[in-house]
Amino acid sequence: MAYAHFAYTYDRLMQDTPYGEWLRFADEIWRRYGKPVTIVDLGCGTGNIAIPLAQAGFTVYGIDLSEDMLSVARDKWERFLRGALAHRGSVTWLQQDMREWELDEPVDCVLSFCDCMNYLREEEEVLQVMRRTYDGLKPGGLFVFDLHTPSLLRAYAEEQPFVLDEEDIAYLWTCSFDEERCEIEHDLTIFARDEPRPDPCARTAGMQPLFRRIRETHIQRAYPLDRIRQGLNAAGFLEVVCCGDFAWHPPAEGTQRVFWIARRG
Repeated sequence: MAYAHFAYTYDRLMQDTPYGEWLRFADEIWRRYGKPVTIVDLGCGTGNIAIPLAQAGFTVYGIDLSEDMLSVARDKWERFLRGALAHRGSVTWLQQDMREWELDEPVDCVLSFCDCMNYLREEEEVLQVMRRTYDGLKPGGLFVFDLHTPSLLRAYAEEQPFVLDEEDIAYLWTCSFDEERCEIEHDLTIFARDEPRPDPCARTAGMQPLFRRIRETHIQRAYPLDRIRQGLNAAGFLEVVCCGDFAWHPPAEGTQRVFWIARRG
């Protein structure tokens, strides 16, 4: 999955994503378990979780494998700093693999939202993240992450194709589902508007909009709840809570997104 051009259209495509719900739910978790000071945003993308947390006063480390995603995140943070009269928090951007992430000092909380861990296609990779995160937390620290459920991946496959056609961007999105591996492949063809350029054929000095074609393939895998719980316990997390869809009730048959809250002893 190459983000070289996709990173710069990501926020436009994801503008309706409920980042506020993730932030609200994180705040609810901290009200129950204790407010952190230092936070890792694992798989931070373009900073849509990390930046609001830093603006709220936390010390944040945004970790992502994609340098292009991090470049967009840095630009957004620098724009905020230029316009801010004062701010209390900070964010440090780091290009690292989430399976091997590492800081000089342990932190209070590690978040991995927006189904980042569904991109880990082998169970051993999920276990690697759990073990590495356990080691990277202070005693009593929290690992909070979400995962798409098998039922949601099946629903994507049943409801595809998806089409977007707007003035500045369009896409065709198709899916194929592998039932045996509980794995879905998303294929997107995106047309994103570039800055307009002079049209030499125009009778007037108009500007002809140009569109960049971007091809993206994203593959995600869903895992049974019992395997995730077993993995967290094996990594050393003994206090583990599982709930569904930004609420505190247990996951049900129609749950689309499962949240895991694991505390290091």
